[in-house]
Amino acid sequence: MPDPRRAIPRTDAVLAEPRIAKAAGTLGRDLVKSVVNEVQRAARAGEIAPGDVAETVLARLPAGASSLRPVINATGVVVHTNLGRAPLSAAALEALAAAGGATDVEYDLATGDRARRGRGAVSALHAAVPDAGAVHVVNNNAAALLLCALTLAPGREIVVSRGELVEIGDGFRIPDLLESAGARLREVGTTNRTSARDYAAAIGPDTGFVLKVHPSNYRVTGFTAEAALGELAGLGVPLVADIGSGLLAPHPLLPAEPDAASALRAGATIVTASGDKLLGGPQAGLLLGAADVVERLRRHPAARALRVDKLTLAALEATLRGPEPPVRAALGASVASLRERAEALVEALGTRDAHVVASVAAVGGGGAPGVELPSVAVSLPARYAAALRTGEPAVACRVVRDRCLLDLRTVRPEEDAKLREAVRRCG
Repeated sequence: MPDPRRAIPRTDAVLAEPRIAKAAGTLGRDLVKSVVNEVQRAARAGEIAPGDVAETVLARLPAGASSLRPVINATGVVVHTNLGRAPLSAAALEALAAAGGATDVEYDLATGDRARRGRGAVSALHAAVPDAGAVHVVNNNAAALLLCALTLAPGREIVVSRGELVEIGDGFRIPDLLESAGARLREVGTTNRTSARDYAAAIGPDTGFVLKVHPSNYRVTGFTAEAALGELAGLGVPLVADIGSGLLAPHPLLPAEPDAASALRAGATIVTASGDKLLGGPQAGLLLGAADVVERLRRHPAARALRVDKLTLAALEATLRGPEPPVRAALGASVASLRERAEALVEALGTRDAHVVASVAAVGGGGAPGVELPSVAVSLPARYAAALRTGEPAVACRVVRDRCLLDLRTVRPEEDAKLREAVRRCG
C-alpha cells in the first residue's frame, strides 16, 4: 500500500493556493508558512487528511499580523488596565490610520522647513486647559514624574507626604522611580495625617520641589487629614501635582477626583496626568503648568528618550478635538438607556438562561477609587464566562455568585449586535 503521507501537498503548492497566497500578502509570508508547516506536521501524524491541509491552514490563520485580539469589555470597569485602558474614539482611530504613513509631524508643508514636533496635539491640549502657561507630552505619567525629578531635583530633595508614597501597579513604586533620577525623598507627616506645617518645616536649601500625589488607586479613611494644593503653593519652591487619572476639568459624576484646571488655579507649578484614563485617549503623560518650567522640562536631554511617537500625537489631538470618547460616553450613560439595551439583548437571545439585573460598575484604571456607578447587566450561567472569553469576538465579563454578568455600561452600543452573536454561539 502506498504511504498516504505522500499525498500531503508540498509547502510551495499550499502557499500558491489563491486564498492562502492572498493571506500571505496581508499577514506576511513567514507567518503563513509557519502555519502551513504546522498543518503539514499534523497531516503526517495522521491527525488530519492530506486533502484537508489547505482548508485547515485557512481555518488556523490569524485574523491579523498582530497577536492582539479585540475584546468586548463587559466587565463594568470603564478604564480596564488589563484591556488597554481607554478605548479610542472613531476620530482617534481615523487619525491613527492617517498618521501611519508619511506625515507632517515635524515638517512645515508651507515653507518646507522643519516644524515643532506634535504642534497640533500640543495646541489642542493647551486649548483644553487654558490655565496652563504651556504643555508638554511624554509617553506616560510615570515618565512625566521622572522628567520632573530629573529636571527640578537632581541630587536634591523632593518633599512628599508619607501617605502618598504610591505603588502604581506591577510592583512599580513612585519612590523608587523618583530616587532612580538621583533625587532624595523627604517624607513628611504620617500615613493618615499630613498638614501644610509638615511640608513647610521640611523645606530648605536642598528642596527641589514639593510633590502632591493623588492616591488614585486607594483610599485612606477615618482619622485623616491632608494639605490642600492652595496651602502648599506659597512655600517658595515648585509644586508638582500628580493628579493621575487625566481629568482636565471638573466632572459632575466625580466630584472628589482632582482635575488639571483646578490644580493649576490652586497654585500648582506643574500638573502631571495620564492620557489613557479619564481623558479617554492614548497612553501618554501630560505635563501642564508654568511656561518657563515646562520649557525646562521640554529641553532636558531625557525628554528625547521619553517623547511620544506620531501615532500617539495623532490620537491625542483627535481625542481632544473630536467627539466624546468612549470613556466619557460610558460614564455619562443613563441607567434607563442601559436597561433598555439589556432588555433588547435578552429578548433577542430568546433563552431562559438570560436575565436583566441591576449592577454596579467602576471607573477603574486607578481613578476615582470607591466611586460606584449604577449600571445594568445581562446575567447568564457562570459556564458562559470561559466560552465568551475564548470565543470570537472575545468577551470579558465578570462572575458574581455563580452568574456571568455582562455589564452594559462598558459595552459600546455599536457592539451590542456582536455581543448578542457571541452569546448565541456559547449557548
